[in-house]
Amino acid sequence: MKALILVGGFGTRLRPLTLTLPKPLVEFCNRPMILHQIEALAEAGVTDIVLAVNYRPEVMEERLAQYGKEYGVNITFSIENEPLDTAGPLKLAEKTLAKDDEPFFVLNSDVICDFPFKDLAEFHKSHGKEGTIVVTKVEEPSKYGVVVHKPGHASLIDRFVEKPVEFVGNRINAGMYILNTSVLDRIELRPTSIEKEVFPAMVNDGHLHSFDLDGFWMDVGQPKDFLTASHAPSESYVHGGNVLIDPSAKIGKDCRIGPNVTIGPGVVVGDGVRLQRCVLLRGSKVKDHAWVKSTIVGWNSTVGKWARLENVTVLGDDVTIGDEIYVNGGSVLPTSRSRPTSMSPPSSCKLSRARSFMVQ
Repeated sequence: MKALILVGGFGTRLRPLTLTLPKPLVEFCNRPMILHQIEALAEAGVTDIVLAVNYRPEVMEERLAQYGKEYGVNITFSIENEPLDTAGPLKLAEKTLAKDDEPFFVLNSDVICDFPFKDLAEFHKSHGKEGTIVVTKVEEPSKYGVVVHKPGHASLIDRFVEKPVEFVGNRINAGMYILNTSVLDRIELRPTSIEKEVFPAMVNDGHLHSFDLDGFWMDVGQPKDFLTASHAPSESYVHGGNVLIDPSAKIGKDCRIGPNVTIGPGVVVGDGVRLQRCVLLRGSKVKDHAWVKSTIVGWNSTVGKWARLENVTVLGDDVTIGDEIYVNGGSVLPTSRSRPTSMSPPSSCKLSRARSFMVQ
C-alpha cells in the first residue's frame, strides 16, 4: 500500500521551535513527530510513503533517509515549488500514488493518535466507495467543521457544516483519509483544498464515508495542544506514570518531577528542580531550584537558578534564561539571552526579576 503525508506547511503555530526544524522533525515524546506516523504506516503494510514538502526539503531529506531503511519503506519527496494546499500535493505525487489500483492513505503531519490504519483499510474496502475519512468526537463541535451523515446511515456522509450554531453532530475530520486512485481524477495540479473542493464533490456523488476513531486524538500543531498530547493517557506515547525520561538525561537531587513531564536525550536537571506539565528537548539544561510548568524548553536551552517558567512558555533553540527570571506565557526566539534592564519587556510575554528585563 501507499501513503502521502502532508508536511508542506511552515509550522507557524509551533514557532519558535519551527524556526530551527520543520514541524514534522520536532520531537514528540522524544521521537520526531513524523516518525510515529511512519512506524504506524509500516506496521499496516505500507511500502511507499510520499512526503509532500515545500518548506526546507533539504533538511527533511537528510533526516528521514535513515527511517526508510529502518522500517523497510520507500520514502520519496514530492517538492512543491509553490504551496498547493491539501489536495494539489496528491496530484503532484500522482505517479507514485497511482502506480497500482490499491487505495492510498493521506494524513496531516501534526496528527497524533493510536493510528487505526489496518482497520481503516478493511472498512474502506468493505463499502466500495471512493473515499473514507477518519472522524473523531469532540465536546464542543461549534469550534470545528462537523461531519453530518445521511439519515439512517451510520457512515455515509451527507454534508459538512462549518462551526455550526445549532447542534448537528459532534464528529469532526481527524486529518486522516484513505482514497481510491480514481480520486486523483477529481484534482487539478493547482492550489486546491481537499476539504472544501474535493470532499464536497465526492459527497454529492455518494462516494465519501466516515470511520469513527475511538480513543485519543490530537492535532499537536500548537504549543498548548503539543503539551497536552505529550502526556495523554495513551500507551503508545507515555510511560511510567506520565513521566518519560530518556536514559541519557541526568537528574539532580531532591527534584520533584511530574505529573506530565517529558525529558529528552542529554538533558541536565539540577538539584531541587520542580518540573510539571513540560517538555525538555534534547540538550537543554535546568539549573538548581528552577520551576518549569506548562513550558517547552527548546534544544540546548538553559533555564537559570531559581527561574520560573509557566503558562505555555516556549523557548526556541539555544535560549538562555538568567537566574531568578520569571517568564509567563513567553515565546522566546532561538539564541536569545535574558538580562536585567530598566526597559519594558516585549508585549508577547511577561518577564520579571524585581525589575523588568528584556530578551535580546
